[in-house]
Amino acid sequence: MTDQNLATLFDQGLGYTEFLDRYANESQRSRWDKVHAAVNLTDSQRELLGSFVRTMKVFVSTGAWCGDCINQCPIFDHFTRVNDRIEVRFFDRDDHPDFADTIRTCGGRRVPSLLFVSEDNVVCGRYGDRTIATYRHLIATQLGPSCPTGFGDVNQTLLQEVTEDWLREFERIQWMLRLSPRLREQYGD
Repeated sequence: MTDQNLATLFDQGLGYTEFLDRYANESQRSRWDKVHAAVNLTDSQRELLGSFVRTMKVFVSTGAWCGDCINQCPIFDHFTRVNDRIEVRFFDRDDHPDFADTIRTCGGRRVPSLLFVSEDNVVCGRYGDRTIATYRHLIATQLGPSCPTGFGDVNQTLLQEVTEDWLREFERIQWMLRLSPRLREQYGD
């Protein structure tokens, strides 16, 4: 994807609430809301997020029906609420197949998959579909392929670990942007 294509695509993305309003049915929305309510950022996590000074564009290929998305995407909304320099846009995987193909993981259109882009539309990284904490949990409990449904009680310990995994990746990209010679020259810092 070219820089211009990324800029155009980003503008087509939806915010968290808009995505759910458009794609989630009542049952799915209830499950997303349940996880969203359970996300609890610590003071140190809020402080770290608040220290970000570079604008980050985050493209999320997702599906309202997907258990992994239900269990992870609400975290991103919490990040954006702490720092408006984190700009997250959601793209339904099936309505944006070209984008989903561009960020394929392990040969498939796995969701959620994220593409991190600088404010001037330069790709900085990709991450997804599950964090290491999720994979460790699945190996320990199932030792096989699975797609958690997002039903039932929220596993608060796992949610905290997954939140920390995602925070580390957002932090990695932020420090990449902060130390970028190109951007440091642009901002004189």
